Amino acid sequence: MELKKSLKLELLGFFLLNVFVLSMARTTVRPINWVLNETSYTRLCSSKNILTVNGLFPGPTLYVRKGDRLAVNVQNQGTYNVTIHWHGVKQPRNPWSDGPNYITQCPIKPGANFTYEILFSTEEGTLWWHAHSDWSRATVHGPIVVYPETGTTYPFPKPDAEFPIVLASWFKGDVMEIIESALESGGETNKSDALTINGQPGDLYNCSQNGTFKILVNSGKTYLLRVINSIMNEEVFFAVAKHNFTVVGMDGAYIKPIETDYIFITPGQTMDILMTTNNSQSRYYMAARAYVAVVYDNTTTTAIVEYNGSDNTSTPASPSNLPNYTDIDAVTNFTNRIKALANDDYPINVPQTVNTSLFITISVGSIPCANDSCDGPNGSRLAASLNNVSFEEPAVDLLQAYYTQIGGIFTTDFPSVPPYFFNFTADEMPDNVLIPSTGTKVKVLEFNSNVEIVFQGTNILSAAENHPMHLHGFSFYHVGSGFGNFNISTDPIGYNLVDPPEINTVGVPKNGWAAIRFKADNPGVWFMHCHLERHSSWGMDMAFIVKNGSTRSTSIRRPPRYLNPC
Repeated sequence: MELKKSLKLELLGFFLLNVFVLSMARTTVRPINWVLNETSYTRLCSSKNILTVNGLFPGPTLYVRKGDRLAVNVQNQGTYNVTIHWHGVKQPRNPWSDGPNYITQCPIKPGANFTYEILFSTEEGTLWWHAHSDWSRATVHGPIVVYPETGTTYPFPKPDAEFPIVLASWFKGDVMEIIESALESGGETNKSDALTINGQPGDLYNCSQNGTFKILVNSGKTYLLRVINSIMNEEVFFAVAKHNFTVVGMDGAYIKPIETDYIFITPGQTMDILMTTNNSQSRYYMAARAYVAVVYDNTTTTAIVEYNGSDNTSTPASPSNLPNYTDIDAVTNFTNRIKALANDDYPINVPQTVNTSLFITISVGSIPCANDSCDGPNGSRLAASLNNVSFEEPAVDLLQAYYTQIGGIFTTDFPSVPPYFFNFTADEMPDNVLIPSTGTKVKVLEFNSNVEIVFQGTNILSAAENHPMHLHGFSFYHVGSGFGNFNISTDPIGYNLVDPPEINTVGVPKNGWAAIRFKADNPGVWFMHCHLERHSSWGMDMAFIVKNGSTRSTSIRRPPRYLNPC
């Protein structure tokens, strides 16, 4: 407590000195007002209060055009601390409004508020926003639709209409109590009781049929489905019975069109999908099912695509094209086809050379507990890690500590390689790699350096899963992936440096690896973490500090007038 009090005084003094030197040239934007409060919702035969934005689950959709600027004032009338992250928005030079709890801001306490300044730049397509504090994002999330700039259009025929499709998780219990209890005991978290489409579990769950989400369509039209995976802990397959898709965008960037009858999408990812209603006038299930994981909700959530004029009491056709939850070939076949559009109108700039290389192992291990008193393996506490470092949340957010030069909050020694090299995907693991170290470690990047990260999945505790790794502040190029252990001599030969997809969340294959590249041209403090929420809660996180460039226009913007105290 004494540390936090002294830090508060230091920060207050610093920001009082700076309150009159903030930029006065910013364009005034009338803020959007959001109120976070507890709202009663009934699902799966039972009612409970959930944290919502303006009473909505999913929350409100933000509609912008490429390059816009928004101000969103968030008033917290709930009972827990909260922050909001604008997922996939690069926020050039503006980490102050990025949102992750204790990384770029201290939380908005109950009764307090904070105004986020959201700076859009090159993003175009579908993104999303969500709470970034504990497990509150289970119900606090919603779409961001970024339309082309005025006077321009899509690189595909304009659809007749569009629908946001938000995939999420529903827990009968209180999600904050679920994670708090799991962290206290050191064991696994409860799995969700249902998956949902636009807030509804669908026909296959008890007490859900009357609320099943439904979209009405006309024959012979093309619809844009803006699919967002906000599910807490499961990657999913998604399909519509007897309909094909053309996938045209991912994570706020366009891709070469993919013809398919299903998609695979991880938590954190978004996809723009064209669907033509060229089937018989009837009703069809839209469905999502989890891909295999150690703990997963293997139920199937459904919505209904209903043609106007059809019998609205008939049983919808089931999606036989939805892969089985263990179908790793379906995952690989889909993800390997994703490539950037990469044409004259939508160019990309893949780093061809690298200044900074990181090889990062992704693991779920455990830490011993006194008297084997915890609920993890052999009485231990579950702990996830990157390069064998399990992230610890600091007392003051990293951005303020870095910007105001407060010592003792973090160290800059996040390792560029793991402490041990071994057969990462073997069935048996050395004992010395099961127990991670703990700390608040960051990696410092020089401004404009070209960075390559190879993520290597591991089979520690036999917990191999797909890991959706998300980087704040950047889109990156997914240049390669494969199964087994990464081979530094041969695997880079197969990199795609011509038209790799430009994304913000990459799925690292189960017992495999994925390589990404990006240019560190956005100064600030930027979080990187697994988007499986239980893994992030266990410490599968780290942060980058990207140093300022040589000019004011290549340096972090000054802080806003008000920052929430810790």
